[in-house]
Amino acid sequence: MDVRIGHSPDSDDAFMFHAIVHRKIDTEGLSFSMSQHDTESLNALADTDDADVLAVSCARYATIADRWLLLPHGASVGRGYGPVVVANAPCTLASLEGKRIGVPGLRTTAYMVLRILLEKFEPVQIPIAPYERVWTALHNRDVDAALVIHEGRLAFEREGFAFVCDIGKEWKLPLPLGVNVIKKSLGRDSIEKISRVCKRSIAWALDHRDEVMLALRDTTPLDAAGLDRYLSMYANEEDTRSMRSDVISVMETLFDEAAKRKLVTQRVAIELAP
Repeated sequence: MDVRIGHSPDSDDAFMFHAIVHRKIDTEGLSFSMSQHDTESLNALADTDDADVLAVSCARYATIADRWLLLPHGASVGRGYGPVVVANAPCTLASLEGKRIGVPGLRTTAYMVLRILLEKFEPVQIPIAPYERVWTALHNRDVDAALVIHEGRLAFEREGFAFVCDIGKEWKLPLPLGVNVIKKSLGRDSIEKISRVCKRSIAWALDHRDEVMLALRDTTPLDAAGLDRYLSMYANEEDTRSMRSDVISVMETLFDEAAKRKLVTQRVAIELAP
């Protein structure tokens, strides 16, 4: 059986699937084909038949739960931190009401949380790859501020931009940003096997962290210290090896708050794969 996995080129996803890509683990007879896409493109892929496993925004799960199961591992969670809003000059989040804010996509968790925190602003979609796009939009005053995710959240100061707020801190709860999902139509036996192999890949990476970090150095804009910090934030023992119960609880809270603001159309029943 060939399993099609779609994930982002970002370091946390590359870390999680490294052992599968480089055949470091027993895949139980499964073969894997991997494709890389930016976050919003991955969210769009969930509406197609072109993938069996996807790394998607947690917010996206709210609109695909009828067809996809949540894998109980591989989550990227911010605990007291998350995506950041940055601008050319210091300002407050409240001062951006009604302003143009660059966002990485309208189906990202970052956008959903920012919309909860600041209901009235004009979103301007700026793909996260290449990272220079958001910096250029800010420099050119195409947007008044930008919501920065992934490695970019660690690079904005180096680029000369001012910190406005960390939406993970403003949210005040653990913030599940990215999750892995698997297509329900694969059937229980295949889902269980694929889930085991994906979990094994994550465990191998966590147990061989230094080796994987060295392999990722040529694929990230971060230096060694930045990569270490980034993986500590978003591919870690606490949340990535196995999804904790408080993350599920917070997902329900997040989706309820989004429903109040009509960001999602109905209450979401969260279903975990075996």
